[in-house]
Amino acid sequence: MLKRRVVVTGLGILSPLGRNTAETWEAALAGKSGIGPITRFDPSRLATRFAGEVKDFDPASVMDPKEARRYERFIHYGLATAIEAVEDAGITFDEELKDRAGVVYGSGMGGLQAIEDTKMVLVERGPRRVSPFFIPSTIINMVSGIIGMRFGLHGPNYCAVSACASAGHAIADAFHIIQRGEADVMLTGGAESTITELAIAGFNAARALSTRNDDPAGASRPFDKGRDGFVMGEGSATLVLEELEHARARGARIYAEVVGAGASADAYHITAPDPTGRGAALAMRNALRSAGASPEEVGYINAHGTATDLGDVAETDAIKQVFGEHAYKLAVSSTKSMHGHLLGAAAALEGALTVLALKHQVLPPTINLTDPDPQCDLDYVPNQARPVEGLELALSNSFGFGGTNISIAFRRYH
Repeated sequence: MLKRRVVVTGLGILSPLGRNTAETWEAALAGKSGIGPITRFDPSRLATRFAGEVKDFDPASVMDPKEARRYERFIHYGLATAIEAVEDAGITFDEELKDRAGVVYGSGMGGLQAIEDTKMVLVERGPRRVSPFFIPSTIINMVSGIIGMRFGLHGPNYCAVSACASAGHAIADAFHIIQRGEADVMLTGGAESTITELAIAGFNAARALSTRNDDPAGASRPFDKGRDGFVMGEGSATLVLEELEHARARGARIYAEVVGAGASADAYHITAPDPTGRGAALAMRNALRSAGASPEEVGYINAHGTATDLGDVAETDAIKQVFGEHAYKLAVSSTKSMHGHLLGAAAALEGALTVLALKHQVLPPTINLTDPDPQCDLDYVPNQARPVEGLELALSNSFGFGGTNISIAFRRYH
């Protein structure tokens, strides 16, 4: 069966770095940090009291205020970026296209704040005071459902849930759906909002978060010797994926082409990566095989790069396994250093930034990299964005608890 080509024709981003794609990209290239003290609740009794919050966002900007109160923040975020991405793509869903368009989205934890709040209502006020919108506001697939309803899309509609790889698996599924001919247009990406007291306490208990409370902006330090854990972020990114000839026929602007996706499992530990990097390496190899590309063609990797002690070394070793000597010639950066870790939405934001890097031929940096770990000895684009020439192929890596791995391959479109 002939595999159809798939391109990116629209982007929408809401992140700690900005309220839209342009603001986020500009901040990323400037090496700005979106990390600061938590303002959403009193974090004083927590070991970590900072995060990457989305700022100045009003859900009433994307839905009726009464309706907005029924849904959790991650749904607001996903809808906002879907609207931006569709407008950016300049696409109109007529009745025929609605049957050939769908939504595959990713989120790792869904409506955690509503779960916390509703549990307190149940305990303090009883079951009769539990909202009838509690379940719809928290289930993860409601974000894909709401996006599909907004645009009237009747094609495939579901969410991928695979911890911090969720949005990556969603993008891979959307890519394959179009490639197989089951749809012509897919909205894909991820949304997450878990900056809650329970989530921070839980990740603190797992010793996964940075506790650099005296320097929030400098706390996310991927590949740095002084790293002490990841920084929680939140937000959303949506990519409009479209079959190439469909995009050409309507004169769409094309950002990049999605050419491959590779998944794997560590089968090793519930939270720690396989220290050999075997699973991560397999995901990248599978992505290259899917793309029909050689390792030497890759010029940039947007790394998972969480700034955890084990994870950064394992990913570095995995890159060396796949690319050999070429590992020292390609560029690697972790934009989590600026926007934090969006968990289930991480692959969406980082995939979008990878697409923009290919389109504009400039690499976003890894900030806060001042004392490189000797075990992390690749080119991590430290502290400043880097203009490049001839960047043709890039990978975006995402790895999650449970040992789940995904790598997406994007190619520059000429």
